[in-house]
Amino acid sequence: MILALNHQPQLSGNKHWLIICLGLFLASCSPKINTNVKKPDIPKSVEKETVKPDVKFTQATISLLVPFKLNEIRLKTATRAEVEKAAMAIDFYQGFKLGVDSAAALGLNFKLKVYDTRDENAQIDGLIQNGSLLGSDLIIGPVFPQGLKHITSYSLSKGIPVVSPLAASHPAEFKNPNLISLVSNVDLHAQKIGDYINKHYNPAQTVVVLINPKSASDELMAKPLRTYFANPSRKFLLQEFGSVFTMETKLIRNKKYVIIVCSDDQKFVVPTLDKLVKMKNAGLAVDLYGHPGWIKQNYNTDKLQALNTAVTSSYKVDYTRSTVKTFIIKYRAAYHFEPGEYAFKGFDTGFYFAKLLAEHGLDYLKYMERERYNGLQNDFSFRKDPELGYINTSLMLLKYQDFTLKNME
Repeated sequence: MILALNHQPQLSGNKHWLIICLGLFLASCSPKINTNVKKPDIPKSVEKETVKPDVKFTQATISLLVPFKLNEIRLKTATRAEVEKAAMAIDFYQGFKLGVDSAAALGLNFKLKVYDTRDENAQIDGLIQNGSLLGSDLIIGPVFPQGLKHITSYSLSKGIPVVSPLAASHPAEFKNPNLISLVSNVDLHAQKIGDYINKHYNPAQTVVVLINPKSASDELMAKPLRTYFANPSRKFLLQEFGSVFTMETKLIRNKKYVIIVCSDDQKFVVPTLDKLVKMKNAGLAVDLYGHPGWIKQNYNTDKLQALNTAVTSSYKVDYTRSTVKTFIIKYRAAYHFEPGEYAFKGFDTGFYFAKLLAEHGLDYLKYMERERYNGLQNDFSFRKDPELGYINTSLMLLKYQDFTLKNME
């Protein structure tokens, strides 16, 4: 894997410097032009004229902290989980590099420093102690919550914004006003579902039901939904049951049932779907809203469609879009692999922040709330909280229809 990383194709942006740091060792490479690899198309939604700030970077420094774990991964003996974690890091890095490379074409000098954190706090401490992160205008990562918590004190002391690119944890866990959270937390998912129900259903004819098995993870979703519908301005009758089997004994005739399942435990969800389909076939008018974790799980599509199931998600790739097709072609040409989920995430993260730095220089944070980004996989729409930092509030509500997921809005 080290050889694979050391032999990546050179970046095509002639103003983009790349420094790859494996562990705590720094190796630099001069920028070269590879005319055989074209830059991925820039998403049209961000191609717009903006007001240029007075203070510009001569060279913006981005530090990317990802857990390659190159010191220990051995493909012949590694577990599947270890291989998948390493593959995630490489996929994200390669997409990220293509994103920054595309932004470099806009005319700014970048220094991209890439560090293998090995998913160890000791490695992060080493980077801090030897001064590797000094001078960073932005730090991307660490990608897991433990590392993000560990780097918080450094971010606060130096005033360096830190991007959480993959963790869905609530930003309150980190207590860092310099944090930029890309993945929407479960509170936002609950609000998205609540807002849609409040807008599209008649309270006089609808019963909203939370199916909550009451585990700690289930309660994370149930609690904000419970709070949402407790608001006096929302006139819905809210019921809560531990299972649909209990709910069946307390049905109200001639009512539309909007059921929200707060669990992503497959052993619980599968019999829940089976029972709901039977209840629907017996005459129950029902729409189902699932846990956001369902987006990565496999359930019977016929049953999901029969129940008019919808789920919230912060990402979706539309493979019919020309920009997505172009990115796939460029990724294949550069790395000889198909881009995975994390490659798309990496590109959107790299391109968005590099372009933000390129356009707005030292004032880039001021523009995060003003400008929306519609990327290949992710959309960014930030809200600033004085205690929690910048939170991406962009979410989609996706419905299972025609054996695919379609955006309902």
